[in-house]
Amino acid sequence: MTLSDSDLLAWYDHNRRTLPWRAPHGEVADPYHVWISEIMLQQTTVTAVIPYYHNFLKRFPDVATLARAPLDDVLQAWAGLGYYSRARNLHRCAQDLVRLGGFPLDVTGLLTLPGIGAYTAAAIAAIAFGVPVVPVDGNVERITARLFAVEDPLPGARKQLAQKAALLNVGKASRKRPSDFAQALFDLGATVCVPRSPACVLCPWQAPCEARRLGRQTEFPRKAPKVVRPVRYGVHFLLLDRSGRVLLRRRPPHGLLGGTLELPGPEWRSNRWAVGEIGEEAPFADRQAKTLRALDWRPVGLVKHVFTHFTLFVDLYAAMVDTLPNPREEEGFPAELDDVGRLALSSLMRKCVETGVAGFFGDTPG
Repeated sequence: MTLSDSDLLAWYDHNRRTLPWRAPHGEVADPYHVWISEIMLQQTTVTAVIPYYHNFLKRFPDVATLARAPLDDVLQAWAGLGYYSRARNLHRCAQDLVRLGGFPLDVTGLLTLPGIGAYTAAAIAAIAFGVPVVPVDGNVERITARLFAVEDPLPGARKQLAQKAALLNVGKASRKRPSDFAQALFDLGATVCVPRSPACVLCPWQAPCEARRLGRQTEFPRKAPKVVRPVRYGVHFLLLDRSGRVLLRRRPPHGLLGGTLELPGPEWRSNRWAVGEIGEEAPFADRQAKTLRALDWRPVGLVKHVFTHFTLFVDLYAAMVDTLPNPREEEGFPAELDDVGRLALSSLMRKCVETGVAGFFGDTPG
């Protein structure tokens, strides 16, 4: 098989996508823009990322601004993108970059930074600093699997695909234009060599593609059978007072949704919570008799949320007191309900608050 990097670059010059983080033709990419976009694009589509990217850059236009910002501000700007460890690592990485005086210029140096793995390091190095490496994302895996007709299924074939992908830029043209070559691969996978119904007739590499020669383009990359996504159940409590405050608490700094704010509730589990268990798990349950009148916890809705590895169903209960008591640290803190949209809640908890309020008041509080 003979691949022409010149053919791919010629195709790219006529078909390159216009993206907000991509430098205009002939200009050098800003590593900050490349970094932010690549972190956002992990597990998220380009269409979904673009408005988040614009808003994030408006709030944090450079590394120094991001490093100085409170983590809650970063988490709030990230809400809706999911995988909140990415936002925490962005914040830590920005602080490290300020201490270092800027981005390392090679893959090895970039790999030492929080939240930057092999793909992201290669993408920043190639696009922003002209290092002749091939960043291997899902698009590049798919292109490579088809070019070489790799029979081994994902995810086990990842190492093999990475080794073969490293052979794609051995020509002089790709070595001369590593930034364009990397982005040409991304664009080819996003617009031509797509998962279903690839547009092979438009592909600059249709001749050397082994999958096309075999007439099996849509069979690659092969994938191992999907594991059934397990189901977990949660219960969360919307406790309000008549002055318009709601009880929130912060999740532990690490782990799923780490560092974000949430409505109180017990840990999620594999079986649904029974009505008879609710009173023991509710906020202030251990001191309710002394500090609160008997709370009438009402079911106000059910929220479904799909994570990568499991589906979660949350039963919501709500109650109102005249005034929220002074909570202990582990119980949370009162916040103005009107301010919830500006706080660092995950998209799951935003749904829970919105559903709970609507269910409790019949619509929204007037």
